[in-house]
Amino acid sequence: MSTDAGFYSIIDYTVDGVDTQRELVAAFAEIQERWVRFYPGYRSARLHVSTDGTRVYNIVHWAGEADYRNFVEISDTEGRMAAIDQALQGLSGKAEARMSGIPTYTVVAEVAPGPQRLDP
Repeated sequence: MSTDAGFYSIIDYTVDGVDTQRELVAAFAEIQERWVRFYPGYRSARLHVSTDGTRVYNIVHWAGEADYRNFVEISDTEGRMAAIDQALQGLSGKAEARMSGIPTYTVVAEVAPGPQRLDP
């Protein structure tokens, strides 16, 4: 496993179609640029859409849990949440958060490319 696993926040939304997917991705990208990407330890946000038009995932990569916790502690959470609420209100369709609890994760296993395993 890579020694550079990092820490992740995985935001999961259901949406009502590809137009809403596109709008939500644009909104999340702007929120990352305006509210998140300049904090120490921020690595990236990767935005994924399902091919059936029903889901959007925003996977935010941090160098480590301490960096994420620092961001949570010192960032303008109220302002960021207001921006998210405003973005959701501005969508032409519907989007619903699907996370239960705090959406944070650490990597515990990774399977890298390599030869096929043939033993039983």
